[in-house]
Amino acid sequence: MITGILILLPLAFSLLIFSLRDERQIRMAALTGSVAEFLVSAYGLFLYSTQCHCNWLLDIGWIPSLHINLSFGIDGISLLMVLLTTFLTPLIILSSLEHSYRKPSAFYGLIMLMEMAFIGVFTASDGLVFYIFWELALIPAYFICAVWGGNDRIRITFKFFIYTFTGSLFMLVALIWLYFRTPQPHTFEIIYLYAAHLTPAEQTWIFLAFFLAFAIKIPIFPFHTWQPDTYTESPAGGTMLLAGIMLKMGTYGLIRFLLPICPVALKEWGWLAMILAVTGIIYASVIAIRQSDMKRLVAWSSIAHVGLIAAGIFALTPKALEGAVIQMVSHGINITGLFIIISIIEKRTGTREISRISGLAAKAPWLAVLFMIVLLGSIGLPLTNGFVGEFLLLLGIFEYNYWIAAVAGLTIIFSAVYMLWMYQRTMLGNPMEDLEISGDISMKEAIPLIPLVVMIFWIGIFPGFFLNLAEPAVRTILNLMH
Repeated sequence: MITGILILLPLAFSLLIFSLRDERQIRMAALTGSVAEFLVSAYGLFLYSTQCHCNWLLDIGWIPSLHINLSFGIDGISLLMVLLTTFLTPLIILSSLEHSYRKPSAFYGLIMLMEMAFIGVFTASDGLVFYIFWELALIPAYFICAVWGGNDRIRITFKFFIYTFTGSLFMLVALIWLYFRTPQPHTFEIIYLYAAHLTPAEQTWIFLAFFLAFAIKIPIFPFHTWQPDTYTESPAGGTMLLAGIMLKMGTYGLIRFLLPICPVALKEWGWLAMILAVTGIIYASVIAIRQSDMKRLVAWSSIAHVGLIAAGIFALTPKALEGAVIQMVSHGINITGLFIIISIIEKRTGTREISRISGLAAKAPWLAVLFMIVLLGSIGLPLTNGFVGEFLLLLGIFEYNYWIAAVAGLTIIFSAVYMLWMYQRTMLGNPMEDLEISGDISMKEAIPLIPLVVMIFWIGIFPGFFLNLAEPAVRTILNLMH
């Protein structure tokens, strides 16, 4: 029942928003719908915690002749992803209220439709249903970027669409192949996909197809070229949805599908995936240091951080996998906070160019404080959320190979370099004479950031609550590989 409500509620509000014409009503409906969705997920967390981590299953017949059902379920990993989605969406909408968008009913309606698709991806327990929601999430993302993006939005959004859609087709081919390898009667149910009879050669091809689809979405080097431009040209709300939630679809897919379905291929080719992930960490970090646009710098930093998450997943150790899950949540919180702050700075100064901004802390001290907290979470300072995930990831990768862990650990040093450099240049020093700053952060602008700051410290100081949610599901995934 909870799973069905989580999927249908944002869909209902999306349809309502599309029918409205008054901008105030549109904004209130979007905010109300997203908050209601978060409350439902919070109630689901309460039920899940008090019912001994039992799964909720929703299974509705869809195409009986092919044994395809609208099948959904929630375990600890998917619950954390659902909570991340429902937590960030109202904050993204709140931050978007500070901007005026043409066709607001379309903008906010697409956000709610995108939230519904995210929930479907994170709860689907049928391979074809997973694919449908995976593709459905791409449609509103495309239109949000193409309609409300920057000057070069059409070319960049088209590249984004081609990249992600191509990867999705490889995943569809893999799912169809798996369907015919499941026991009779054939089905897309995920538990039967896990039991598919595959030769080592078939596993290799399935591994490559899934890896390509998920690597593009994450993105992992060298499938990353769509990301920096798309993040930079997208409107602020679209960038937050892409970076905070959508890329988690890729890492979630690795855990949910690639690991348990292709254990033999992972032993043979996992090292290559690990090398690509670690290469992306170093490459993206070096590029981030050279950026002059704040939004573009954070976009490149995201590639480095998710590269570490992917490396942890391919390490195939319990610590690394738990670290990957907790870091998926932490990254979503931190990257959203950074993009909200950059949006506020751009609104205050009229620019995102680091060379044109300095001394903001003198005229906007509270903005500087919030910026520093989110930044410290991003670089993994102890007692912040980023530290917990990165520590577990590096510990698990060390168990896999200590040389790779040493190289992957450079992300912490690089992250501190480019993040603190950006902060020093923009917040400290003397304000530029020709730079007009329209005051400190307002309460309306601070409201979306305050819950993020709370979560940064909550996860950093009390990570056990979140790790305990993920641990049974992580153990199940690893057991399926043996």
